[in-house]
Amino acid sequence: IYDNIRKFIRYMLASNAGEILTMFFAMVAGLPLPLVPIQILWVNLVTDGLPAMALGVDPVEKNIMKRPPRDSRKSVFARGLGWKIISRGFMIGFVTLGVFWLTLQQDPEHLLKAQTMAFSTLVVAQLIHVFDCRSDISAFHRNIFENKYLLAAVLSSFLLLIGVIYIDSLQPIFKTVALGLNDWMLIILAGAIPTFVFGIGRVFTYHHLSLKKA
Repeated sequence: IYDNIRKFIRYMLASNAGEILTMFFAMVAGLPLPLVPIQILWVNLVTDGLPAMALGVDPVEKNIMKRPPRDSRKSVFARGLGWKIISRGFMIGFVTLGVFWLTLQQDPEHLLKAQTMAFSTLVVAQLIHVFDCRSDISAFHRNIFENKYLLAAVLSSFLLLIGVIYIDSLQPIFKTVALGLNDWMLIILAGAIPTFVFGIGRVFTYHHLSLKKA
């Protein structure tokens, strides 16, 4: 239960930090707003809500009984959780703004497309990040099929994202435009960067510490 609370906090705070930093970096750089209010509301209700609830029922890790008891005097942000939230939020914000800026450079007159790209990148980065929250080591450390609720939540969130981008009647409401295949390749690549960068780094650190103990 305690582990799942930490996972929930880690995902929610890192995701919200990513949104805040995206807007903050854009204002500092003098760029147009990368996200409109309705898109932020959508992310908070759908992308943050569904996967976060699924993390609350994440199965127990196999090595849980091999761990020593936690120190009840330590904060829930102990064991590097605070750093993980801040660093991942920074990276999510950075890649989201990067995609927004790159799209705007290619077509300065098409702000709606740049905002749609930023919106999609933010959602994809968070949906990938949720798998990283399942383990203190990396997203690659646990079987992604263990938590079927999480898979359903991620798939549902992604399909809803597709809906607000491609359904004509929803485009004026969510200020989106249809995207092409090359756009999605950039979105998925950028959205995966935070998880792969931090995940690979933690895997090497974990194995290095394991070898020292051995």
